[in-house]
Amino acid sequence: MQRRIEKLPRKKLTNEEVEFYLFLIPFIGTFFVFNILPVVSSMVLSFFDFDMLSTPTFVGFGNYLRMFVKDQVFSKVVGTTLKFAVIAGPASYILAFLLAWMINEFPRAIRVFLTFIFYVPALVGNAYYIWQIMFSGDSYAYVNNFLISFGFITEPIQWFQDSQYNFTIILIIQLWMSMGTSFLANIAGLQNVNTELYEAGAIDGVRTRWHELWYITMPSMKSILLFSAVMQIQSVFSASTLMQTLAGYPSVSNSVDTLVSYISDIGTVRYEMGYASALSVFLFIIILIVRYLIGGLLNLVGKSDR
Repeated sequence: MQRRIEKLPRKKLTNEEVEFYLFLIPFIGTFFVFNILPVVSSMVLSFFDFDMLSTPTFVGFGNYLRMFVKDQVFSKVVGTTLKFAVIAGPASYILAFLLAWMINEFPRAIRVFLTFIFYVPALVGNAYYIWQIMFSGDSYAYVNNFLISFGFITEPIQWFQDSQYNFTIILIIQLWMSMGTSFLANIAGLQNVNTELYEAGAIDGVRTRWHELWYITMPSMKSILLFSAVMQIQSVFSASTLMQTLAGYPSVSNSVDTLVSYISDIGTVRYEMGYASALSVFLFIIILIVRYLIGGLLNLVGKSDR
């Protein structure tokens, strides 16, 4: 006997729901045009040879074959990018959280002042020019002048033109400038942790501050920690302006050239938009993989075998 399927009456949208969806339309449209569409376009264009003047020519996986087999510069910039991300990413992420955690313990007035002090480098977009003056290659630069005055060196060091020093200096500058949105997000997340959880934790056997941090504070702000991680991933993988300004492009032996710098050179200087799109797709996949790995690690926060 065939069962009769009754169709449920379609629910009508209320006026409030209609207004809600209408308010979402500008955001969804903007997000699609400036985020989804460029990603999809890059994926499609990565299979073509296109110089922005002539008609695109389909080359299949030719751009990807060139990337992994024929392009020697690609392997160098990927190595530099991953090296920079592996060191600067976790270091800046942990530093932003620990500083926020320590600053949160101070009274309100001191906390606001310290937050402003650490956030200033992010407010001033070209703050790294201070470091450019400090590590300039002439004898009047602060660092060279100090070292010459005390007899450590006899002639100025070209800090940003020497592969022995430029990566380390730029790494330090990146860490100094990393106190941005993720730092403020951590401050806000720490402020919104329910203080009653600490009392409940004390009853359940939580005794030290580190136990409070691992079992109460961090699990209570997992969404903030994930947001902070995403911001730091975006920051370290998209770093290029800092390197190009201080060390130029190309740098000595491509020692501080990143994948974003290389994509910019291929796309806007050489106008090889198909190959630049393939490089962008590769970078997108790397960022996506790292984001999910970090999300998996954050799921371990607060778990215990006790």
